[in-house]
Amino acid sequence: MDLLSLSFLCFLAVLTVIYFLVPKRMQWQVLLIGSLFFYICSGIRNLLFVLITASSTYLAANRIDRIAADQKAFVSAHRKDMDRAQRNAAKERFQKKRRLLLVLTLVLNFGLLCVFKYLHFVVAQINALLTGFGSGAAIDNTWKLIVPLGISFYTFQTMGYLVDVYWKKVPAEKNFAKTLLFVSFFPQMTQGPISDFSELSQELFTEHSFTYHHFSWCVQRMFWGFFKKMALANVLSIYVNDVFANYGKYTGLTTLLGAFFYSMQIYADFSGYMDIVCGFCEILGIRLAENFERPYFSKSIAEYWRRWHSTLGRWFKTYIYYPVAMAKWNQKLGRTAKDRFGKEFGRALPASIALVVVWLTTGLWHGATWAYIAWGGVNGLFIIFSLWMEPVYAGWIRKLKINEKSTAWRAFQVIRTYILVTFIKVLPEVGTLSQGFGLWNRIFTNHEIPTTLRAWIPQAHKSYVQLAVCCGGILLILITDLIQRKQPIRQWLENHTNRAARMALFAVMFFVTIYIGYPLISKAGGFMYAEF
Repeated sequence: MDLLSLSFLCFLAVLTVIYFLVPKRMQWQVLLIGSLFFYICSGIRNLLFVLITASSTYLAANRIDRIAADQKAFVSAHRKDMDRAQRNAAKERFQKKRRLLLVLTLVLNFGLLCVFKYLHFVVAQINALLTGFGSGAAIDNTWKLIVPLGISFYTFQTMGYLVDVYWKKVPAEKNFAKTLLFVSFFPQMTQGPISDFSELSQELFTEHSFTYHHFSWCVQRMFWGFFKKMALANVLSIYVNDVFANYGKYTGLTTLLGAFFYSMQIYADFSGYMDIVCGFCEILGIRLAENFERPYFSKSIAEYWRRWHSTLGRWFKTYIYYPVAMAKWNQKLGRTAKDRFGKEFGRALPASIALVVVWLTTGLWHGATWAYIAWGGVNGLFIIFSLWMEPVYAGWIRKLKINEKSTAWRAFQVIRTYILVTFIKVLPEVGTLSQGFGLWNRIFTNHEIPTTLRAWIPQAHKSYVQLAVCCGGILLILITDLIQRKQPIRQWLENHTNRAARMALFAVMFFVTIYIGYPLISKAGGFMYAEF
């Protein structure tokens, strides 16, 4: 079911009406039925994999919880019969059972994800190695599995919940239907956010009442999301796709402008989706975790990734970064490095190793290509380099007497970060890794200055109205992000404009969205992150 279709809007409307008409204790059941219907409409096959993930997670989480309870009861019953060594041995036996169950469930679910997303890539690499060694044998790789809808997002979310149960951070959910809703809640399963069970379950299973204020504010946010996707991201895609497909025939400056347009396109596309689904959920009284916090106003790449797709970053931080950084072998390596090479080196080494693992995994999560692996590696290298250079940067700032709180310095940091992020971001989006490097090469080696608007911005001559919408939309997003440093844009509009002015503003945005954006839906395609 396409989120930009009339049928999806009708589905949301019907679901909302039913949600508030039924007894409040049944509201979560309405959400479950609606989510299952959404998956059925997208294909029974997609629903099948959701059921597999939900069932394995439910059974494993409850069994892990039960083993922990058995351990506690056993130790309590035999406390007087055993000495400390025997009690520790008993605890370790129970712990091994819990660990084995956790590992088997992780292997099952991440195994399914890997088969669908990475098997084709792995087979291609094996064939390349066989060819390189002169072997005539090769594995058939003409097929390609269709990735089940949302599998990357709901696998990460549910496996995070399972690890939390293992760590005893949350109790296992005893109701399978509630576990199934947590896994399948349709607004977030195709592009996120990736929610914690403790946060999302409280929102899903709490009774909610309808309020006009919620409805008004949430419709505004949904409308803003549709505008960003349809009137900005879809229009920018026309120019971006042309430049990326034909960068060899354009000047370096035109290619550079296409890269900057792409960074705004993906932001408008992804954040537009988040505005739509978060706005809809707010109508129901459900607050999803926010995925964006003005990322293009970040002062470093590390800060940018705390603000962009922040729930994915939080997942990697919690379940990969910290376990690797705090692993006994890694801490021991850090202590050894501290004794041999100094305190700063020993402090930074475990974190750097964890960051390497995180960013290579992040690259693979985004796509099974060398371009995405390189993209993750480049991001990781910049962050690791910044970590190691912190003392040096601090020394330079003191020597140059730079006021870190000055507007000029902050502006420099923001612009520098945006440029770096843009260059890294386009690397996997052109096609292959060599094509990504080719685009970089075009930007830095072709210094010809375009002499016409058509040469600067391909396709601009076909619709100057679309070009004006692009420029106006980008400016509007930046202004909105600046305002939202202090308060939500909806609150700002309510405080600084009257109803007539707000209605006029939304009328103009509605006209632009329908007149400019709607005809481009078939050309621009769906939301970009749905592919992940």
